[in-house]
Amino acid sequence: MLYDIVLGLYGLLLRLLAPFVPKAAAWVAGRQGLLAHIRQTIGTDAAPRVWFHCASLGEFEQGRPLIDAYRHAHPGTKVVLTFFSPSGYDVRKTWPGADYIFYLPLDTRANARAFLEAVQPRLVAFVKYEFWYHFLNEAFQRQIPAVVVSAIFRPEQVFFKPWGGFFRKILGRFAHIFTQNEASAQLLRGVGLKRVSVAGDTRFDTVVATALAPARSLPLVDAFVADGAPVLVVGSSWNEDLPVLRPLLERYGSKLRVLLAPHEVTETNLRQVEALLPGPVQRYSQAKEATVAQARILLFDNVGLLSQLYRFGEYAYVGGAFGKGLHNTLEAAAFGLPLFFGPTYAKFQEAMELVEMKGAFPVHNGAELDAAFTYLWNNDDARLRLQDTILDYVHDQAGATRTIMAALRNLTPTR
Repeated sequence: MLYDIVLGLYGLLLRLLAPFVPKAAAWVAGRQGLLAHIRQTIGTDAAPRVWFHCASLGEFEQGRPLIDAYRHAHPGTKVVLTFFSPSGYDVRKTWPGADYIFYLPLDTRANARAFLEAVQPRLVAFVKYEFWYHFLNEAFQRQIPAVVVSAIFRPEQVFFKPWGGFFRKILGRFAHIFTQNEASAQLLRGVGLKRVSVAGDTRFDTVVATALAPARSLPLVDAFVADGAPVLVVGSSWNEDLPVLRPLLERYGSKLRVLLAPHEVTETNLRQVEALLPGPVQRYSQAKEATVAQARILLFDNVGLLSQLYRFGEYAYVGGAFGKGLHNTLEAAAFGLPLFFGPTYAKFQEAMELVEMKGAFPVHNGAELDAAFTYLWNNDDARLRLQDTILDYVHDQAGATRTIMAALRNLTPTR
């Protein structure tokens, strides 16, 4: 009952915020008439279906290799893909790798019953986290096996607290939990969960595939870096990152080219970014091949290109770790780039491992960033050795998709 009350209040809060917060407005609008839309869209389609759920865009990229592999192994099965967040749904709502793409309805008993009645999946796969009780319980009651992939757990989470029995019950509804690491698996076994195994992180499969795929044609970027100057790629930066970056950009601005893709690409934020950066700055949408090289910083005012930009770089700075949390470091690591980021990275296993092997450098301020960067700038042999170390790490960690797919062949319903 408390869970239902909290979820109801959450939905109410988003409706109250909708007139003032664009993301809340998108969340609310996307769920208006949603179940009727799902029933109408699927209609009388009799093909077998599998349901994948991703919280947002990051989880989608994590689950993408598994979705692709499942489609390849089961060509007659249709994929239903759901998102909780507008940032995931808006970017991937037309992705051709899924047959049906919807928002996830709010997790109520009635919504879960109506959704599963309409979709009728033969398998449910949640990516990394978001453990919705009613959806998982309804799947359990219908004897539909549900799994979570690339999951990672920490001792401080509610599942492992004395009062966390209800939340452990949610995890118990999974037919199997595939964790990223042994520490997570041990935590789950310690609270009595047995259908657990270590498979690794499917994101490694995604980034390796991206790095090995034919490069996307980006003539503006080619023209920007044509002089052969070293390139720093700044990915998913927040405004809190920019004062830390600014001294480095001022010191090396005439010797370095910078590809900068901010996390937010609203006009307001882009103007703030331009005000915080030392010039000259050129927006990608306004650049011309003949003149783009006159700038030293190319500011990307669109989305979807970042994973392709790292192939141009010698160094990478990944944003978010001076605020809500570090963004995706593996996209840069897949190209062997030494990484710099802020101090908030402890929740990300790959970041911890990259720091341990000295492939990544966490910094607290501009002076620390300048010192770490300058060391590699002045020691190119060290940078190249580091590149090999990082590439070996990424490729050694790949293979989670293959492990999970093999296990799914033997998966049975939970009851």
